[in-house]
Amino acid sequence: MTLVNGLPAHVLLVHVVVVLVPLTALALVAAAIWPRAAHRLGVLLPALGLVSLVSVPLTTSAGEWLERHVDSDPLVRRHTELGDGLLPWALGLFALAVVVWWAARGSRREGGGGARRSALPVRIVLGLLSVVIAVGAVVDVYRIGDSGAKAAWHDGFSKTEGS
Repeated sequence: MTLVNGLPAHVLLVHVVVVLVPLTALALVAAAIWPRAAHRLGVLLPALGLVSLVSVPLTTSAGEWLERHVDSDPLVRRHTELGDGLLPWALGLFALAVVVWWAARGSRREGGGGARRSALPVRIVLGLLSVVIAVGAVVDVYRIGDSGAKAAWHDGFSKTEGS
């Protein structure tokens, strides 16, 4: 994907990543910490993780096309380097979303207090892993977005009015 309605696809697709990765991270942490949230989210949790995961390589691919069509610039190269690092975080979000969803399905079927107590160590580990992956993914999205904004706007406007 290169152009959408005459605009570089990257500048449109990036909005999908900027919204879905943090949203997936938030949903994952909520589901991992609160079983009721996991049950309410249901299959939406791994579906959200999958859409987030798929959007990352689509966006980076469109960004690589755009990089070849703009002037060479160290800020653009830095943005591209950072962008290449998001895929492992997105994969982690998706994988944990599937595991949390699967664990919530299993705990609902088992029911009873004994099953819940025995699942507590698993929930704690999943909760901790989810927080680590979610924070890493969101921080990475922020860093990538900040570097992209700097690359796009560093000399694209005047700091004084009317110039």
